[in-house]
Amino acid sequence: MRVIRLLIILISLLITPYFVFSQDTIHSDTTSKKVKIVEDDAVLSMLDSLATLKVFSDGSSPHELKYPAWSNYTETDIPYFSDSVYAARIAVMNENSPFEYVYNWEVKKFIELYAVRKRKLTARILGLSEIYFPLFEEQLDRFNMPLELKYLAVIESALNPIANSKAGAKGLWQFMYGTGKVYGLKVSSYVDDRYDPFKATIAACEHLQDLYDIYGNWSLALAAYNSGAGNVNKAIRRSGGLKNFWAIHKYLPKETRSYVPAFIAASYVLAYANEHKIYPVDPGILYYEVDTVTVKHPLTFDQLSEMLNIPWDEISFLNPAYKKGVIPATPEVPYKLRLRKKYIADFINNENTIYAYKTRKALSEDASLAAIYASYRETQQYTVKKGETMASIAKKFHMSIPELKSLNNIKKNAVKPKQKIFVYVPGSAPKIPDSILHKQEITAKSDSVKTAFVKKDTIKPLATEPEPETGAPKIHVVKSGESLGLIAGKYNVTVNELMSWNNLSSSKVIVGQKIKIKGSNQKTIASAGSDPKPQSSKPETKQAPGNARFLYYTIQPGDNLWDLADHFSVTVAQIKNLNDIKNASYLKPGQKIKIPK
Repeated sequence: MRVIRLLIILISLLITPYFVFSQDTIHSDTTSKKVKIVEDDAVLSMLDSLATLKVFSDGSSPHELKYPAWSNYTETDIPYFSDSVYAARIAVMNENSPFEYVYNWEVKKFIELYAVRKRKLTARILGLSEIYFPLFEEQLDRFNMPLELKYLAVIESALNPIANSKAGAKGLWQFMYGTGKVYGLKVSSYVDDRYDPFKATIAACEHLQDLYDIYGNWSLALAAYNSGAGNVNKAIRRSGGLKNFWAIHKYLPKETRSYVPAFIAASYVLAYANEHKIYPVDPGILYYEVDTVTVKHPLTFDQLSEMLNIPWDEISFLNPAYKKGVIPATPEVPYKLRLRKKYIADFINNENTIYAYKTRKALSEDASLAAIYASYRETQQYTVKKGETMASIAKKFHMSIPELKSLNNIKKNAVKPKQKIFVYVPGSAPKIPDSILHKQEITAKSDSVKTAFVKKDTIKPLATEPEPETGAPKIHVVKSGESLGLIAGKYNVTVNELMSWNNLSSSKVIVGQKIKIKGSNQKTIASAGSDPKPQSSKPETKQAPGNARFLYYTIQPGDNLWDLADHFSVTVAQIKNLNDIKNASYLKPGQKIKIPK
């Protein structure tokens, strides 16, 4: 695989045109020149993206702040150092690293960017480094590469896991679609591996190692990582064949000229942050607090958040690869989910309940999940050719125009030559899990989804007297580790019902709190006697002693009590009590149960 990747890079060098575009002039590398203000560029753009990162704005962060908040800094707190101090410190770094650390005026302007102008955001980078640097160091050590390369992600994304550049690069390591594909990072309608911290870090190590094998110099490898091997190759030719970043500096694209100086400055500031009085702003999560579990069935962030009482933003922050909050897993194609360790046991102990739990949002309904799987196909990038239209491209890749527009977030029915868009890979038919297929009929022409449940209006209700409520509600005392979602799952009711019955304004509960459970005692349900043998799976209406009425229903493959209760407008607890069901997970196709009316 690595040989193939190297061949791709080398071929791109051979076909690079032997001409270069005019470049901006470069100032001499002296520290005596006046430090210039860095204008808005990719580095600044990534830094500014940290200002709105939600992980820092959550007032209910479970991890106490260990450091002063960055908003407490004043101008008098900012220390300044002479050129000689900067030069001496960077010289020490150079002696202890295979990387070429030098100090000049270009490095100085980025030091002042990180240590002075944007020091508040640098404090956030320091906090995020406690999540990502251990991961980077593990992989860099595995590839036997300099650990200092971890600072490259600071330049690329400011350690923002959802960073997205104007050019279309994404994630911590800012992979473009084509480069990511070469290194095994897949992109589909619902999953983008470029946002996956673990997968993208491995791909970055492989890519950097391939570039180093070409140039034998880490500074040039970084320059090629930023602008492509073709631009570095042209700069080397223009310099007379010199393989030194500072020798080819003026022949590189403008952004790349600043790339290595910014890397050196970021390395220095983060290494000497204490001397600059910059302290990490704690994001509330540490690398060693995070673990992974394997997801084998379709799951949404909403289900996880509601059942395990985990903030939705925290789940999204730890799992940025799932673009729409949906994990499209199947037993054949499982996915990894990252959670803080304190939630891992709850997930494992309640895994089946979490899969079965239905939130109020449409994404967790079977019909919507079927639609998700119907559109879950691998994508590829396509460059629009002259004369092509939205309709012709859609026809070429066996897509509808609405599918093409939705996949690319395009509002108009128009495309331009050389425009890059996403299309489905030919032949990548979706795999819809059997548990969803048995209930759904996906119409090929309209892609509409129809449920196979018996509709309510086909069942003729019997005239009955309203049944009086009897019995006091159950009281559940909250135990350590329990959330409102787990309690709802235990009693087969919804979180919203629990909140309503107990006049709760939020889903948070504390140990020892008493929760009313009304669902299982809202109506008196009489014994139904012996079960008749129905001729079909359609519900049958029978009258039981005591004027109580119920329907017989034959369980179909994939049925669960949550769907049945919702369909017949009753509670799960009523069905369980009427049928003496102890474990809702053991419904069997063909089993006959009573549905209260």
